[in-house]
Amino acid sequence: MADKQTQDKERKGRRAPENTGAEPRRKRPRDAGSAEAGRNNADGSLEAHRNKADGSRKAQKSSSGGSREVHQGGADLSEEARQRRIRKRRAQARRRRERQILIRKIALAVFIVLAAGIGFTAFSIHRRNVREEEAAIAASRQAAEEAAAEASRKAAEEAKTAEAKAAEDAALKASREKAEEEGALAASRKTAEEEKAQAEAAKIPGLNASYDFKATDNTAEIPEEVGSTYAVLVNLVDGTVVAGREYDTEMNPASMTKILTLLVAVENINLDRLDTDTYEIHQGITDYVFTHEMSQVGWNIGDTPTIRSLLYGTILPSGADAALTLAEYTAGSEEAFVELMNKKLEELGISDTAHFTNVVGDYDEEHYCTALDMATILRAAIDNETCREVLSCHYYEVPPSGGEESPSIDISNWFLRRIEDKDTHGEVVCAKTGYVSESGFCAASYQVSDNGGHYICVTADGAGIWPCIYDHVEIYTAFTE
Repeated sequence: MADKQTQDKERKGRRAPENTGAEPRRKRPRDAGSAEAGRNNADGSLEAHRNKADGSRKAQKSSSGGSREVHQGGADLSEEARQRRIRKRRAQARRRRERQILIRKIALAVFIVLAAGIGFTAFSIHRRNVREEEAAIAASRQAAEEAAAEASRKAAEEAKTAEAKAAEDAALKASREKAEEEGALAASRKTAEEEKAQAEAAKIPGLNASYDFKATDNTAEIPEEVGSTYAVLVNLVDGTVVAGREYDTEMNPASMTKILTLLVAVENINLDRLDTDTYEIHQGITDYVFTHEMSQVGWNIGDTPTIRSLLYGTILPSGADAALTLAEYTAGSEEAFVELMNKKLEELGISDTAHFTNVVGDYDEEHYCTALDMATILRAAIDNETCREVLSCHYYEVPPSGGEESPSIDISNWFLRRIEDKDTHGEVVCAKTGYVSESGFCAASYQVSDNGGHYICVTADGAGIWPCIYDHVEIYTAFTE
């Protein structure tokens, strides 16, 4: 095969060049020796190639024959060799597995050791941190306990000091309060004694101390000339009923009620502020007066009369506006004031037959008293100097109370002014009238007779203002000297 390839190459080498249309290059002339040497070399190379190819073919044949002989001779040994190779490979695989297992065991052991080391290190660090934290907590707890103990000690000392100071202050305060109480008690006692002395001094001398008037065998009937349904005359010196007609029968006292309104107010206000304190007239008061068509002083909404003006306005013109305002000033409301009025009736001992529901005498089935009860009320009022001054006043000028340009108001006690020129065997000092249709014309008066006697006359259900006045004149002239 090699010889064939060599031959092909030689043929190709000897093939004439193709005619490309160009002039073939001319070969440089070589000398004869060179040409001959080239041919000899080519021939030698060709020969050597052939010999090599023949040698290769012979060797191939020899090798092929030897192989067949070896194969035939070693057929018996091939299975044993194969088994050895298998055992060898298995042994190698086993050793490899054992090495791998060993490596893994070593790696695992190393890992375990490393993990144990890391875990031990972490545990040691954790234990150290725990111990440090516990130590810090213990130190903090100890510090807190020490601070708490110190604070408790200081607090105890402060509490002890404060307690001692509080005890000292309490003792001092108690001593001061006791002194103040004793001083106040002494002052109160002194004031009460002074007030009592003043009250006693203000009382009309020679009068019976009791307000309880008793009928006697000498108690006379009221003459027929007296037209009032209810009438009574009491002697203030001996405390007896001189004469009477239906005097213990309950009736409506009309505006005679305002005598008790005056008395309760004077007993419950500061008399030193009569000319300094004022009270504003509001619409509720004026509406009530106009709605019930009651007598009035004549103040307008917003006027601010003094308390003294309210006292005089309640009695002289029988002003409902003055009485309502006075009640609010004294007790805060008419209802609260009425409670004080009924309490006063109990003090006077006449609450069994007397009960009031308003301060002006407006008709009410539960607003009632007897003629004798009214004589008792007037008896208590004339024992009070301020009440006596108001009840005895004939004429009073109410100061302006609605601003600088507001006018003063003139008010009068018309009963006193109309009876003052009548012969009553003495002088009618105090008086208060009243009227509602259910009780007719009423009046209560106090007289000092010409012979020094002291009397109170009360009439109700009279025919008119002048008949009421003449009833009092008739009674006084009939039973006093």
